[in-house]
Amino acid sequence: MTALIKNFVTSESGAVTVDWVVLTAAMVGLGFATIVLVSNGVEDLTGNINTALSNTELPGNPFATNGAATANND
Repeated sequence: MTALIKNFVTSESGAVTVDWVVLTAAMVGLGFATIVLVSNGVEDLTGNINTALSNTELPGNPFATNGAATANND
């Protein structure tokens, strides 16, 4: 029985899997942290763009030539 326990303790066959699980969990955590940090700035920027576009007045017909009205195709 002690030989079985010694063999189990000294075996390294699952060590690589554990390393990859830990590295993958760290990368997922960094990804979530990045999303949290970037999302606040993006929301502020979209609010500023929305305000700027809402306050912009558009000119008349941009397709009219020399200030003339467009042709009526009836």
